[in-house]
Amino acid sequence: MAAASVSALALSFSAIPALAADATQAVAGKLSDGTEVRAITLTAGNGVSATILTYGATLWKLMVPDRDGKVADVLLAYGDVAGFEAKPNFWGATIGRYGNRIAGGKFTLDGKTYQLPQNDHGQSLHGGGKGFDVQNWKVDSVKSGKVATAVLSLVSPDGDAGYPGTVKTKVTYSLDEAGNLQITFDATTDKPTVLNMTNHAIFNMAGEGSERDATTNILTIPASRYTPVDANLIPTGELRPVAGGPFDFTKPKQVAIGIRDGKDQQIVYGRGFDHNFALDKGQTKAPELAARLEDPVSGRVLELLTTEPGVQFYSGNFLDGTFIGKEGHLYRMGDGIALEPQKFPDSPNHPDFPSTRVDPGKPYRHVMIYRVTTTSR
Repeated sequence: MAAASVSALALSFSAIPALAADATQAVAGKLSDGTEVRAITLTAGNGVSATILTYGATLWKLMVPDRDGKVADVLLAYGDVAGFEAKPNFWGATIGRYGNRIAGGKFTLDGKTYQLPQNDHGQSLHGGGKGFDVQNWKVDSVKSGKVATAVLSLVSPDGDAGYPGTVKTKVTYSLDEAGNLQITFDATTDKPTVLNMTNHAIFNMAGEGSERDATTNILTIPASRYTPVDANLIPTGELRPVAGGPFDFTKPKQVAIGIRDGKDQQIVYGRGFDHNFALDKGQTKAPELAARLEDPVSGRVLELLTTEPGVQFYSGNFLDGTFIGKEGHLYRMGDGIALEPQKFPDSPNHPDFPSTRVDPGKPYRHVMIYRVTTTSR
């Protein structure tokens, strides 16, 4: 072959862009009935990677470099599949049909009352204990490319956990070359129903198992109002201003500030923060900022973007030292926090709250993004 031809061939190959994000899958373990659970890992070129379990369509690991390039997993979770099955705790899972609480596990739709499982002091929480988080999802596709993707699906039959309508759901995890992890929830129904899906990742931007717990993280939530709750953590229906109190995160503030304010009855009810914030942006067509979480020591930053109008901030108040997670780490109160984008808790029982109704022919969609970056010294 002539030299010119060799050079031209080399140039043609060099012009083909390398895959910027890779997707692989492997067996993660088996459930007690022998069902195989798979782990799908999406990896970007900048050191960010995300691992998803088919069980619960769970975001299991999120590896994030700090400002010096040191990579750490920033998610609390069990270390193996057996832990998720033996002691379900929603960590990193896809939540449905209804994220958050429904009072008395009961709601009325088109004149008919539906009763759901009551798994939280008489309330229904995150699907009533029989939700999407304890189902083994089907893998529809796994693809590498400029954006690495994993698509998982689940069919929830009519009457599942008391909810009306057969709901067909897809969750798409997408990791781009910049390390942005997008989670898209899509669903359709054949009967009017209610739906409120989210991800329940538990974060510590210092790293899972770090000596610095998540209460040392700096949090910002662009919400001037929140929904106060009663003793059962059910919203009262009020939208209360955050200004001047412990719920004001409109400017960056350490999570620990106000978390033990026993003078505030809302902090007493939640044993810390376990409240929905009404985002100033409201519901949007494209994802917009809902929260920013930073570990100032490592420089790791998480920005949460969502199309939904609310975000539940939970400060890990029920991590009581009985949970053993990754690498044998014992999880205690404040070791991790959740930022769950959503419509409001108990919305089906509050006509003034954003509607969670979904009808045939009108698909449900929620798009959220975990954007990870670092700050300079």
